[in-house]
Amino acid sequence: MEIVIANKSHTVYADIICKTIEDAAQVRGTGIAKRKPEYVATKMENGNAVIALDGDKFAGFCYIEKWGHGKFVANSGLIVHPDYRNIGLAKLIKQVIFNHSRTKFPDAKVFSITTGLAVMKLNTELGYKPVTFSELTDDQSFWDGCKTCRNYDVLTRTERKMCLCTGMLYDPNNKITEDPKEVKENVFKRLKHIKQSLFLKKEKK
Repeated sequence: MEIVIANKSHTVYADIICKTIEDAAQVRGTGIAKRKPEYVATKMENGNAVIALDGDKFAGFCYIEKWGHGKFVANSGLIVHPDYRNIGLAKLIKQVIFNHSRTKFPDAKVFSITTGLAVMKLNTELGYKPVTFSELTDDQSFWDGCKTCRNYDVLTRTERKMCLCTGMLYDPNNKITEDPKEVKENVFKRLKHIKQSLFLKKEKK
């Protein structure tokens, strides 16, 4: 197994990557915006993605998106093929793409919106903190990408103030003065409580 910075030679995997993302959205029953193979291929060609391969078999993927003229970047489309789940691969991919983002865009704030508790935990371990959507990019192109999400109506009804996703942000200018381990544990507990409350409210409707 190897996790590498993707390039043009890896564009042959664009179709299976998009199909895996789409299948995961259906299984989870949560909002994951659809991706097109052409878009994923462009990310690879520009060196803004990482891919995990087991020989020549696709195992996982994630890419970088730049927003607000480079003030923000997001690590998006994190996916692991079903054959390689539950072995810690997602965490390894997340670490590689995060490090790659910090190298390419050292001054940018790295953000994420997600409904997945597993992704929230990974983000917390990397130093992300939960934030309101107002602290994320105001780049309209980013929010337009949510239109294919099944929960987009929630985002529009709240005037983009909240959704089922949780916003998380890594700010390179913020220095952690508290014990990192304690911060991570407290943040994750708070995130877990927030997400459980949101889903309970949704089920009651």
